[in-house]
Amino acid sequence: MKISIIGTGYVGLVSGVCLAEKGHRVICVDQDKDKVDKINRGIPPIYEKGLGELLQKNINHTLSATTDVRSAVLDTDLSMIAVGTPFNGEDIDLTYIKEVSRQIGTALKDKTTYHLVIVKSTVVPGTTDEVVLPILEKASGKKAGIDFGVGMNPEFLREGEALSDFFSPDRIVLGGMDERSVEVLEELYGVFEHTDKLKTNNKTAEMIKYTANSLLATMISFSNEIANLCAAMGGIDAVDVMKGVHLDKRLSPILADGSRIVPSFTTYLEAGCGFGGSCFPKDVKALIAHGKKFGETMQLLDAVMRINEQQPGHIISLLTKNFPDLRGVKIAVLGLAFKPGTDDLRESPALPIIQELLTREARIRAYDPVANREAEKALGNHNITYCDNLSQTIDGVQAVVLLTRWEEFRDIPRLLAGLDPQPLFIDGRRMLGKKSVARYEGIGL
Repeated sequence: MKISIIGTGYVGLVSGVCLAEKGHRVICVDQDKDKVDKINRGIPPIYEKGLGELLQKNINHTLSATTDVRSAVLDTDLSMIAVGTPFNGEDIDLTYIKEVSRQIGTALKDKTTYHLVIVKSTVVPGTTDEVVLPILEKASGKKAGIDFGVGMNPEFLREGEALSDFFSPDRIVLGGMDERSVEVLEELYGVFEHTDKLKTNNKTAEMIKYTANSLLATMISFSNEIANLCAAMGGIDAVDVMKGVHLDKRLSPILADGSRIVPSFTTYLEAGCGFGGSCFPKDVKALIAHGKKFGETMQLLDAVMRINEQQPGHIISLLTKNFPDLRGVKIAVLGLAFKPGTDDLRESPALPIIQELLTREARIRAYDPVANREAEKALGNHNITYCDNLSQTIDGVQAVVLLTRWEEFRDIPRLLAGLDPQPLFIDGRRMLGKKSVARYEGIGL
């Protein structure tokens, strides 16, 4: 199938490269000429494990990139909208969605064959049918359901694991305005023969995405609230508490041979310094705001966000417990991206933590295996030294704060063992054993 994908951010580019690898002909479209030029040279403008190699394999074969929306739409059977939908505090910003819809609609004026337009961006329920569809009809002068179809196909890609998630999906949601729209989507994803596919209308498809992210965010904030209570009471380790919870056979089923299945979702039931990224904070806030328009106060999700916004403060509290005055204290911050496997700093807990440390005049050495450059853009380099490796970062510091679960950081106990005096180690992700270093502090302990 011939596909055009408008928007080469995280979702658009990963989807485009993976669909090309699956044998479809894909044209990626972006208004940023520099990004398009990079893609055509096989250089991904974002970091994602394995993406560069796959892009180089398919570019100029089954994959190309352009700034020309019109030519891409006219030359393909299906267009995916994968542009950003930032949240402004009251609504998701549909500026890009509306503009791309107008551009696609204008191109459809001159198209003589049926074309399917799919919304891949995360949008609140009702957007595809009530915003995108009317714009397409007005700009094209044609009728949805007759001349073209409209669908909604949410993505469920975890940053850092996006390629494996795309090639081995747990479900594919096929939203459409009518049967024909869904049938075209079925053809697109026909290569995934053994994956559960849920056919539904557009509004339900939109709601599935928000509900899935809100559930995972709720699990994280629940775990953090329990962890904070454990720490306040004393004598309880939240890690042990959650291990005891995980052993419930409804969460980790016991097989006939006595072994257990440990579902990956249990990783969301672990204490830490809070969630971040481009999805969870934005999507939960957007669903809260959307619910209020319908008279639903969304009290649980409100609490989820309040807990998450307060969680970075617990790292500061652990520091001030040991250093009442942080002025001049040398602190190593390990991990800047919101999670391992990506250079994405959006809503990363590291940002408010570092900003508070700067306010308190601490001296910061920072390191992330891939996100140093993005962090320097976001935070600047005033009173922050960005280091090239782990050893350099912890050399001569008084405290080490771990904020992202990079596997490389498992080497910390060995590196700290050789230091004298021993720095304080604060585990913001409960990644290492509490007896693995001489001076250990952790969330929920």
